[in-house]
Amino acid sequence: MVEVKVVVAHSERATLRVGDVFLKVDADQARIDVEVEAMALAPVPTPEVLWRKPHVLAIAALPGTTVGRLGGPSTGSPAAWAAAGAAIRKLHDAPLPPRPGGAGRNIVALAAELDDECELLVRNGLLPADLVTRNRQVAEAALRSWTPVFTHGDLQIAHVFVDGDEVTGIIDWSEAGQGDALYDLATFTLGHEEHLGDLLAGYGADVDLDVIRAWWSLRSLLVVRWLSEHGFDPFAPGCEVDVLRSRM
Repeated sequence: MVEVKVVVAHSERATLRVGDVFLKVDADQARIDVEVEAMALAPVPTPEVLWRKPHVLAIAALPGTTVGRLGGPSTGSPAAWAAAGAAIRKLHDAPLPPRPGGAGRNIVALAAELDDECELLVRNGLLPADLVTRNRQVAEAALRSWTPVFTHGDLQIAHVFVDGDEVTGIIDWSEAGQGDALYDLATFTLGHEEHLGDLLAGYGADVDLDVIRAWWSLRSLLVVRWLSEHGFDPFAPGCEVDVLRSRM
């Protein structure tokens, strides 16, 4: 019997798997529209769109397995990481999509949000002040000007599928748009710093490693409280709080 599996669910969106079909339910129809548009424009493998109705998107499952997951070991070989790097570079070299994405936020507004979030993390006792202060200092390097490229915007390691050393598809494009290339690279390697060299070997370009590390700190600081409030555990081994601790 085919079963319904809840892949992820919170108050904003949910993803269900029924056999070889994924159903994405999103309270914000605009995110679904962005996802479909981005997958049509992206020069990398993406899932087949089966149908779309208000607030629901049905896509086909991808072959292969994810490169790994945050908080767990990477199941991808160095060659798989390099292949992912090459696919990301192909995306970043593509013509710009029409709108900003999750990796393209205004730096002034982002810095203000980061400062507010750091204050809340300490005031609410979620994280110690020295950990927050140190990572806020590290995060400063990400707050600089950048040349926009076609970014995925939420390129978590679990969003890239491989079969051997071949990328079979990239999922979850709702944050895609113009943005900072290094944000994508940092998001993909969050919690897997040991594979950054493999990824960059496939990416084939020199990058500022301090900015990569800055995005690790910045992204983690911004999501710890949200994750804690929505049923996820950023304190689990290898997850966001461990990423912050590694900067000490």
